[in-house]
Amino acid sequence: MSTAVKVSDNLIIKAKIKSKVFKRSIAGQIEYWASIGQVIEENPDLPLPFIQEILIAKEQINAGLGTSYVFGEGE
Repeated sequence: MSTAVKVSDNLIIKAKIKSKVFKRSIAGQIEYWASIGQVIEENPDLPLPFIQEILIAKEQINAGLGTSYVFGEGE
């Protein structure tokens, strides 16, 4: 379900720029920022790059590119 939301012109301008760089729609860029903000609020101890790596890893697993980690192996 989608809902119309009013946002500032400044946010739209920033989202337009970033959306072109990352090949997202403007709405997709704002949704990305919102989802990252939500994760950061829920995990205030974790730095943003670490959160981004976790999200990338989850998508890699969903795409079938991940491998299982076995605790104690490789030590």
